[in-house]
Amino acid sequence: MGVELESHKVAVHAERPCYETSYLCVFEAVSPYMWSYMGIAFALGISVIGAAWGIFLTGSSIVGGGIKAPRISSKNLVSIIFCEAVAIYGVIMAIIMANKIEGSEIFTVTSKLEGWQAQTMVAGWCMFCVGLSVGFSNLFCGVCVGVSGSGCALADAQRPEMFVKMLIVEIFGSALGLFGVIVGIIQANGATFPKHLA
Repeated sequence: MGVELESHKVAVHAERPCYETSYLCVFEAVSPYMWSYMGIAFALGISVIGAAWGIFLTGSSIVGGGIKAPRISSKNLVSIIFCEAVAIYGVIMAIIMANKIEGSEIFTVTSKLEGWQAQTMVAGWCMFCVGLSVGFSNLFCGVCVGVSGSGCALADAQRPEMFVKMLIVEIFGSALGLFGVIVGIIQANGATFPKHLA
């Protein structure tokens, strides 16, 4: 009788969800769809923060320099467009990521994962990492374009021949965000959500 009771306790203990037995399993217990949507939020949100930061840096210099040299106000708006492109990169990636998500009727973490469950979890973590890589690359791209655009406006106010040279610097700074989008698309191709409707 005692042996049967002990074996029953072991069987009950084996069926407990992993987040009740280990703190490391908390990450496993979080729904992969939540990881995916957090990645989308990071890709969009951090990209918009980078664009806003760049517009703030560039816009304040254009306004300040435009007081003494009004001719720079319209010409240097191209710097604002480069900053806004950073937010558009985030929107594009958020749309690509959202279209990759395939739902299932129910997703629960069991003690022994089935193949479709493991594949869904890996896809969720992958989408989260895509969001981080795209978001932070666009954040730093926005700051880079904003600082170089600010310098471009102030240099143009003093010496008009500096505008084209500084514009080339801005173009190369803007390419950093594009690199993040390209890598994000390649990463997102590794996230495959299986269609499971059972």
